[in-house]
Amino acid sequence: MMPEGVEHNLGLVEKIVNAVLYEGYILYPYRSSSVKNRQRWNFGVLSPREFSVANGGTDAWSMQTECLVRGDGRTALDVKVRFLHLLAREVGVPVAECGIANANWGSGENEGSVSECDYQTVESLEVGGERFQSWQEAVEREVSLTSVRLCDLVAQPGRQAFAFTSNRETEPLRDAENHVVGLIVRKQQSVEGEVEIIAEEVGSDLFKLTVRVLNLTPLNDGIHDAQSAMLNREGRNEVLLRSLVSAHTVIGVRDGGEFVSLLDPPEDCREHAAACTNVGTWPVLVGEEGERDLMLSSPIILYDYPQIAPESAGDLFDGTEIDEILTLRILTLTDEEKREMRGVDERARRLLERTETLPPEQMMKLHGAMRGKR
Repeated sequence: MMPEGVEHNLGLVEKIVNAVLYEGYILYPYRSSSVKNRQRWNFGVLSPREFSVANGGTDAWSMQTECLVRGDGRTALDVKVRFLHLLAREVGVPVAECGIANANWGSGENEGSVSECDYQTVESLEVGGERFQSWQEAVEREVSLTSVRLCDLVAQPGRQAFAFTSNRETEPLRDAENHVVGLIVRKQQSVEGEVEIIAEEVGSDLFKLTVRVLNLTPLNDGIHDAQSAMLNREGRNEVLLRSLVSAHTVIGVRDGGEFVSLLDPPEDCREHAAACTNVGTWPVLVGEEGERDLMLSSPIILYDYPQIAPESAGDLFDGTEIDEILTLRILTLTDEEKREMRGVDERARRLLERTETLPPEQMMKLHGAMRGKR
């Protein structure tokens, strides 16, 4: 368990961490039919090693964080790796030849018997005035190593294997007469990997900490040719289902330890800070400014002590754009475009509802604010 100070800072940075986790989840114009949303997940994607190797390392299968910690052998670390585990949500309609378009298809005792031959996947389906769309959803995953002592890591690297199994669920879509006219199928592939932690004493009470995250998911029969999968949308989507998406690392230190800023290291640590090698991620101090007990290693480059602007009304998932511009653009969507956005998933629906009910005083805050120099 993390000490009270680290837990307090974790609460302060939760919005930062979630912003990193869901950056790129859905982009303006927030519709599944838009070209931008057919190629998502640009940050922190770790593909299976086999796929990466077959494609000459074009897609990363590992990320590495290196940072400096002041402390002694008794100093303890808590390491938390978070990522999104994608699942494919397919909307299907009955295949007429199967003769299964009845009230029991895809539900109850017949649920497990529905196979891919029983339905045909469609982009969207209208049922009872509501639109259902095929989409890639996401489940948050977390791998933790707690109370790891620096002296133990110097003597021997720490390793934590992880695995999240595959899953398949079906949900019937019924019309007003209770006939099943469609089906939602959610399919999630298994992912597995390893977190490796190494510590090296590089000075008096100074240690270099290395955290590696590896995607060791095997490619099964679902992807026959890794090279051809890279070249088509369906193949890449299959790879994404076996990838660690928006992967990042949160590291806490306690028992007399503190992190050293890599952006502004003290004079006696500059050489060691310059020697730190970070691959696909970048560690910064987070929490209350001046605190040094928590580090976020993010695939998005940040400064020390990043903050979510207090004027922001909530997640927009598209950090490359300005909140005010995105808000105004959402408000100018047509009724049909809003209807499609509402049908993407729960996060898109909440974003639309929040934007449409934004009070005038909150909208005024989005124009900007004057702050002192940090």
